[in-house]
Amino acid sequence: MSFYDWLSLLQGAGVTVLLSLSGIAIGLPLGLILAVVHWLRVPVLAPLVALYVSIVRAAPAVTLALLIFFALPSAGIEIAPIPAGIATLAISTSAFDCEIFRGGLLAFPRDQVEAALAFGMPALLRFRRIILPQMLHTVRPALINEMTLLIKASPAIAVTGVVDITRAAVRIGADTYEPLPPMMAALVLYSLFVLLFVIMQRSTERRLRREALA
Repeated sequence: MSFYDWLSLLQGAGVTVLLSLSGIAIGLPLGLILAVVHWLRVPVLAPLVALYVSIVRAAPAVTLALLIFFALPSAGIEIAPIPAGIATLAISTSAFDCEIFRGGLLAFPRDQVEAALAFGMPALLRFRRIILPQMLHTVRPALINEMTLLIKASPAIAVTGVVDITRAAVRIGADTYEPLPPMMAALVLYSLFVLLFVIMQRSTERRLRREALA
C-alpha cells in the first residue's frame, strides 16, 4: 500500500469517527426522551414509541440507510449522504439506547421516588436530581457497549456513497488488485476505535465496583 492509500484510509477513518460520534450525540438524548415517554406511559405516545423501538431494532442499519437515502427522495425529501449517514446511525442507536435507559428506569428504587414525593419535590426536579444521575450511573456500561456496536455498524452507511473506512478499503483493493492489505488495515483501524470504547467500559465498571465497596 502506498502513502496515498494510507491517506485515503485515514480520511475514511475521520469520516467514520465524525458520523459515529454525531450519531451517538443525537441518539443518546433521543433514546432518553423515548425511554421517559415509554416509562411514564404517556397516552398515545408510549405505544408509538414501543412500535418505533420494535421496528428500528429489527431493521438492519443498511436497510435504514437505503430507506433514508434512496426511498425518502421519492416522497420529496432529499437528504445528502453525510446527513443521511448520521440520521441512520442516530435512529439505529436511539432505539437500543431507549431500551437501555428504560431498563435503568424500571430498576430504579421506588422508595426514593416516594420519599421525594413526601417532601413535595416537583416531578421535573425529582427526575433531574434523583432519578437521572443514579440511572445514568447504572446504565453507563451498557451505553458504552452500544457505542462500540454502533462503530461496527457504521460500514452500513457506505451504501449512501460516503467514503468511510470500509469503502476506502474496497476502493484501494479494486485499484491495486490486492484486497487483503487494505482490508487488514481497515480491520486494525476499527479495532482501535472499538478498543477505546472497551477501555472506557472497563474503566467505568472498575469505578462502579470501587464505589459499591466504599
